[in-house]
Amino acid sequence: MTAKNNRLFFIDAMRAWAILMMLQGHFIDGLLDPIFRDTTNPVYNIWLYFRGITAPVFFTVSGFIFTFLLIRVPQKGMDNPRVAKGVRRGLQLLLIGYLLRLNLFGLFKGQLYNSFYLVDVLHCIGLSILGVIGVYLLTINKRKYVFPSVLIGITLLLFLFEPVYKQWTFSFLPDLIANYFTKANGSVFTIIPWFGYTALGAFISVLFTKYRESKYLFPAAISIALTVGYLLIYQSSRMFDGLYDATGLELFKMILANNYLFIRLGNVFLVFAVFMVLRQFMTNKTVLNIGASTLSIYVIHFIILYGSFTGLGLYRFFNHSLTPQVAIPGALAFMVACTFLALKYNQYEERIKSQISLGFATAVSQLMDFKEASVPVIRELSIRGRLVLRRFLRTVRG
Repeated sequence: MTAKNNRLFFIDAMRAWAILMMLQGHFIDGLLDPIFRDTTNPVYNIWLYFRGITAPVFFTVSGFIFTFLLIRVPQKGMDNPRVAKGVRRGLQLLLIGYLLRLNLFGLFKGQLYNSFYLVDVLHCIGLSILGVIGVYLLTINKRKYVFPSVLIGITLLLFLFEPVYKQWTFSFLPDLIANYFTKANGSVFTIIPWFGYTALGAFISVLFTKYRESKYLFPAAISIALTVGYLLIYQSSRMFDGLYDATGLELFKMILANNYLFIRLGNVFLVFAVFMVLRQFMTNKTVLNIGASTLSIYVIHFIILYGSFTGLGLYRFFNHSLTPQVAIPGALAFMVACTFLALKYNQYEERIKSQISLGFATAVSQLMDFKEASVPVIRELSIRGRLVLRRFLRTVRG
């Protein structure tokens, strides 16, 4: 098995792990009764810790995979077929993100509820993909180090200045746009700082691609990931404390007050290290299929849990009401159900899409036939209606 395949396998396995963690995390967080959220309970704290690292891992892996596919082809710039595919993918994620927040009952009333405008993970990943493409196109004619340098620079800037811009409400922008930058209106994710994790994944992907033929790639990558992860988790707060003492800059003190971004970044590096160590065992076909089906899994979980289109989801009926004895097996069943449905959908995706296309084409054809058949009838009814109206008016005049 080649090193390239190993790399893709361990990344797909990471993505599968992240989506499964997201499923159980959303289920338990949304349905577990708050009375059982005991931070003194070590089991709950372990769950809370892993829930906190799921999104950073998912964003980072998304940036890694997309950029790996983007830069591995020989074509450059706009000639790169991955640019057009990436633009379509980014726009598709944005569209699906809004569709999942659409309520058909409100639409029938001529209303778009405020929740429709909120930004979630799909919006951010879609926009992040477009952002990586933008950086790629702007730097493609520069020296090779410029692209990764800009990517890691974006990550550092977004993470360092997060305490500053998170206070902004962006009230001067329409809510549709402002929701991408602030959680003040209820958005779950925002493009800043989360684009920083995607940019970091893209940066790591560039390094992997550059040294992909080296026999020391994985030993070096594992060592670096463990070292950087340890430093970010256990030493970054001390570093910012020292920088504040040395410079007096209030920014470092603000970061120190809530240094979650850099600590979570350290967690991401440790997860990378673990999956690289275990890469030889990451070739299970089902696991890889799950990693390749994350969009389908996400859509299905959103519909079942939050009730997309109808509002009739598990969250509506069991919101913060379950005991751990019910929530834990429920979360496992939820994971299995969403994964099974997504894998079955992907198995028959072409057939389902062809049936939908056929049904749509048939409906359009029938509408056209109905239109053609109804024109003479409507014309005749119009003539008769005018005659009746004339007779009525004559009667009234008489």
